[in-house]
Amino acid sequence: MEINNEFQLDSKWLIDPKHLFVGPRIGEGAHAKVYEGKYKNQTVAIKIVHRGDTPEEIAKREGRFAREVSMLSRVQHKNLVKFIGACNVPVMVIVTELLLGGSLRKFLVNLRPRGLETRVAVSYALDIARAMECLHSHGIIHRDLKPENLILTADHKTVKLVDFGLAREESVTEMMTAETGTYRWMAPELYSTVTLRHGEKKHYNHKVDSYSFAIVLWELIHNRLPFEGMSNLQAAYAAAFKNVRPSAEDIPEDLALIVTPCWKEDPNARPNFSQIVQMLLHYLTTISPPEHMIPSRMFSSENKVLPPESPGTSSLMAMHNDTGDKPDENIQESRGCLFCFHHCF
Repeated sequence: MEINNEFQLDSKWLIDPKHLFVGPRIGEGAHAKVYEGKYKNQTVAIKIVHRGDTPEEIAKREGRFAREVSMLSRVQHKNLVKFIGACNVPVMVIVTELLLGGSLRKFLVNLRPRGLETRVAVSYALDIARAMECLHSHGIIHRDLKPENLILTADHKTVKLVDFGLAREESVTEMMTAETGTYRWMAPELYSTVTLRHGEKKHYNHKVDSYSFAIVLWELIHNRLPFEGMSNLQAAYAAAFKNVRPSAEDIPEDLALIVTPCWKEDPNARPNFSQIVQMLLHYLTTISPPEHMIPSRMFSSENKVLPPESPGTSSLMAMHNDTGDKPDENIQESRGCLFCFHHCF
């Protein structure tokens, strides 16, 4: 299968549309919709990417699809959603395991005004940091780390990172598009002191993900929207041009020593994810958690990169539940209504 004449999908990852059945929609983004479905009797999440209307749009989206599938087929980790396969005929489709816990965004919103216990917030952060450590070890920058792209398992004990739509290999960052990602969680260096024209290129590195992680960790600790009272653009402007950050005053001191270095203005001063994992592991040992709350696996500091296997690697099934997005459809009512892939398109 060729995409943009520059990408060929290994046959072991090629999905046969005849075995793909699409059910209710469970998420929607700007250029894709995510459905619950079945592939060869396995319940899966199906991301269907709109190809675009103009030759320019089509080329751009096919290129992004090609990069995304290439990364998914190379990287596997317990905190990355398992990749099952993809195809681009009749439409561009990415299939992954289905996680039933919903997005971290939806989980946190439903919990308000209550917050997470500190040890639970930190355990979620450790899952996220380990996923990012794995990506960075493969030279991949995610560029869109936020609660919408973090999905919980059904038991709400594990967080997995999804949606590689904006991920890029760091070797080509000198020509990456600025203002990529979601404003409220976006690192300041993705802007310049003079507002960049849309599509202008600038250099940045993997430390953009460290900044976004700090904002997500702050959110886990407080269960409040970061930069509350500001629009997404206002939050981005305040962070980029006024060095404004969410308040760290109410964070326990040892935990603040993890959050605040990650969102420093100078990317070189931010810790990498191997360091962040170690800091989180150390913090968990200081708060004497009940044994049943923190699985023993969390105290292993080694982040093993598992060898590729069929059909598994990482993934990207983001269930978008941000403010203003359409609410999830009622999956329970529609679960029995699965349609043949060919009939849907």
